[in-house]
Amino acid sequence: MVTTDRDALVPATAPGPEPLTLVGGRPPLPAYLRQVWQRRSFIAALARFRIEAENQQNRLGMAWVVLKPLLNAGLYGTIFGVLLASGRPPHFVEFLVIGVFLFEFFATSFTSGAKSITANTALVQSLAFPRMALPVAVVVQRLLQFVPMLAIMVVAVAALGHPVEVDWLLLVPLTALFFLFNTGLALIAARLTVHVRDLTHLLPFLTRITFYTTGIFFSIEQRFADDPLVLRIASFVPLHEFLTLARGILLDDPAFAAPGEFWLYATGWSVAMLVLGVLFFWSAEERYGRTD
Repeated sequence: MVTTDRDALVPATAPGPEPLTLVGGRPPLPAYLRQVWQRRSFIAALARFRIEAENQQNRLGMAWVVLKPLLNAGLYGTIFGVLLASGRPPHFVEFLVIGVFLFEFFATSFTSGAKSITANTALVQSLAFPRMALPVAVVVQRLLQFVPMLAIMVVAVAALGHPVEVDWLLLVPLTALFFLFNTGLALIAARLTVHVRDLTHLLPFLTRITFYTTGIFFSIEQRFADDPLVLRIASFVPLHEFLTLARGILLDDPAFAAPGEFWLYATGWSVAMLVLGVLFFWSAEERYGRTD
């Protein structure tokens, strides 16, 4: 049988059309997480850009990252440490600085993460990328801002007479756990805010309630020493656990020694919150770009 050059150019089986994919559709979770990881450079760049954008119009620039929590600590120290001095815990200045600095990381991650999708509607509707990158970038931004705050906090505690110890290195894993916890919380809040926009009006109220009830400027153990039920409940509050662990690491005083199980509790909360946040956010991936 004789074949022509024309026959040789025709493939034996012509390839079929490629399957169509839904724009903005939700991929399987493993593929989705790989897409988020592949955009880690974008997440880091977005976090750095937002830090620069927030401070470029201020004369003091990045100094406000540290000045703001210091001013808050000074204000709360004056109100609760001087005007309401009765019953304040020992080493009150260090106690308050640690509480305010850690709470700043928590509160800004929560409130900014909650608005990460609604504040970037144009970006979400115009580009195809895993939407999880936006709340994660917000928490990365707050982590980058927390690092200099952490350094100032350590210097302040040392300057106030607490000896520097090897145990202070435990702040590194504690910060990592706190980052995971804040990321999971930001993912949950970001989805809820998309579905119920009214929640944005409740965010300041929620953070204020958290501030006044989790022992930022008073010792829960001292205040409720005669109420074991309250102490037991407080031991399972994640933010209280992180604050107690940080104070136990930095403050050289048996009164602030953190129970060993708090590390187990904080680890469990961080992992559980991250897993829940990832699943909760990913399950609504197809809805974030909708206008209805």
